[in-house]
Amino acid sequence: MPSIFSYQSAEVDWCEGNFERSPIIAEYYNTGCCGSGNGPADLPGQTGCVRVQLCCHGPPLLLAGVFSTYFHMTLSYVGQLLDELSILWTLAVAYSFWYPKIYFPRFIKSRKQFIWLSAATTALSTVMSFVKPALNAYALNCIAFHLLYLTWRELKKCKDRRVHRMAAVMVMWWALAISSWISDRWLCGLWQAVNFPYFHSLWHVLIALSLLYCCPLVIYFDVRYEMPSFRPELKYWPSDSWPIVVPYVALEEPHKHC
Repeated sequence: MPSIFSYQSAEVDWCEGNFERSPIIAEYYNTGCCGSGNGPADLPGQTGCVRVQLCCHGPPLLLAGVFSTYFHMTLSYVGQLLDELSILWTLAVAYSFWYPKIYFPRFIKSRKQFIWLSAATTALSTVMSFVKPALNAYALNCIAFHLLYLTWRELKKCKDRRVHRMAAVMVMWWALAISSWISDRWLCGLWQAVNFPYFHSLWHVLIALSLLYCCPLVIYFDVRYEMPSFRPELKYWPSDSWPIVVPYVALEEPHKHC
């Protein structure tokens, strides 16, 4: 019986051919692309409060990139679990800090209680992940639908056209990303026949682009709820007129510290 650390001991193998371009890297392009979405940039316009929250999310995002790289490099069972669980833990941290209080279950009275609920749910989900690891990726992708639902709820209350436009771009990148993921998973034979088995690599790049727009949106709505004395505004760096930009949140900061 192979070790759980052995190469190709994972339950999942993506469409890209193994060891075709390197004797030590199982999936060359998947390995190269999987670290592309490690976290939002620290840009002008973010206040100290927002930077603290980004620092809380930086380590989980970094770990997700590292573990995903390790998994695609080795296709090991341990790598698969670390890849999937790091995404689960990153989502848990994001929910704990950024989930709006107005959507808390009725029996939850404070952010602290919600964090404990998130921790318990995450611990249970972590244990369940070992039951059938091949299903973990499908379950994690389904969480996106809840995030899209929350975005839709918030957009109904927001009249800012820039916010709606950024949300539309985020959804566009996510739709392309999930289409690439499904194509690689379900239509592998077709893509191998045409010699382009790299849709999982595209997934990594496209989901990173989606997160690039998702993070400022989450921060924008969080500031409106948690720091109402600030006036958040979505902007693009280095300029709105540039064809390639990085979105960020600019705050009109009051004369007091958070």
